[in-house]
Amino acid sequence: MEIILKEDIIGLGYKNDIVNVKNGYGRNYLIPTGKGVIASASAKKVLAENLRQQAHKLAVLKQNAEEKAKVFEGVALEIAAKVGATGQLYGSVGAAQVVAALAEKGIEVDRKIVTMRDAKQLGDYEATIHFHKEVEVKVPVKVVAENAEELAAAAAAAKEALAEAPAAEEVVEEVVEEVADVEEEAPAAE
Repeated sequence: MEIILKEDIIGLGYKNDIVNVKNGYGRNYLIPTGKGVIASASAKKVLAENLRQQAHKLAVLKQNAEEKAKVFEGVALEIAAKVGATGQLYGSVGAAQVVAALAEKGIEVDRKIVTMRDAKQLGDYEATIHFHKEVEVKVPVKVVAENAEELAAAAAAAKEALAEAPAAEEVVEEVVEEVADVEEEAPAAE
């Protein structure tokens, strides 16, 4: 089913795009909520005329989006998150945390225009901010451990404990010798 979008829907398309969607999605969600209309021949003609008349306004919108995007030049985010001993995050870092980190830097962005694959481990990721159909900004996001010092101390303690502990082979030999001694001392049950 072809639908003309009446507003931007991240992951599907932008306002005035003609997109193909499944019939149920179009009939049960997009059309009843006013987010789209059926792309009939007459609707396409109306859309073409509206786009022709709004060409100047659309150019201004694109220019405004490009100006907003300039603010993000050189911006890199570092987000601290709680981490377990294996490097696995408690929870995940997503678009909401990126918006909060940008707000701390004094940059206000709507959460709905930010997309990011949820970060579930430490490392480098990329958030995309969609300002306009043709203007998108990619912001590097580094997820670091909030409790890095504690994790380093725990890892050092674990290595030290392993170094002090006798080797597994020695422990097995001692247990075998003790079992042999017990068997020799115990009278045979007859």
